[in-house]
Amino acid sequence: MDHFVWNVDPVLISFMGLKVHWYGALFATAIACGFQVMKRIYIKEKLPVESLDNLLMYCVIGIIVGARLAHCIFYDPAYYFSNPLKIFAIWEGGLASHGGGLGAILALYYYRRKMDMPFLFLLDRLAIATAIFGFFVRMANFMNSEILGLPSNVPWAIVFERVDMLPRHPAQLYEAVAYLLIFIGLWAVYKYTEMKQKEGAIFGLFLVLVFSARFAIEFVKVKQAAYAEGMTLSAGQWLSVPFLIVGVVLLVMPYLHKKVKA
Repeated sequence: MDHFVWNVDPVLISFMGLKVHWYGALFATAIACGFQVMKRIYIKEKLPVESLDNLLMYCVIGIIVGARLAHCIFYDPAYYFSNPLKIFAIWEGGLASHGGGLGAILALYYYRRKMDMPFLFLLDRLAIATAIFGFFVRMANFMNSEILGLPSNVPWAIVFERVDMLPRHPAQLYEAVAYLLIFIGLWAVYKYTEMKQKEGAIFGLFLVLVFSARFAIEFVKVKQAAYAEGMTLSAGQWLSVPFLIVGVVLLVMPYLHKKVKA
């Protein structure tokens, strides 16, 4: 069976020694799209749009620092503990989405203290922007031929020629499509339902959907942490479990609270 062969150069543009990589371009697009989603929400709810510049700065720093530290600690600790200066070599690659999520949450908490706004209220809104952010980041991984799926002969398998000649599950595209659908769903929930009035519910739904998708797709992904090779579950799946539990709690608590009051 012939399979689609993927061999795109990670460099998008190269001009006079200056290189723009697909990953950087799509990461910037992710930030820009997330910012526009938050801007629309702030305008709709008559919130101070000018404060979004600070939120953007805090979140970008939180995402990068959190994602980098999580990668170093959870995916290749032996290497980075032996070479601690390599932790700062972000240009060599290595960002973990779980850590990026935690970094964004901490950044939002810092922003919330300055703005004196409810934390869960902000998390509900940021969750929508984060879903579209995740879509573009996984597309960047696809352009880089990284975060590979397991070898497979399914009709839609892709040969990542920059890595090897084995047809593989396009795991990056699975996640990208999942996050795009989650974004559309969350936006519809925010716009057309009363769930946004229940603080924490949309963020809880986001956590349940995103990390359920992540948990399922990990079964067809190459394990990124060497120490997880002999384990039934991957490092990504183990890291997803706490987020799933928190998501379920946040999703059901507002409804349980309402039932108790009634």
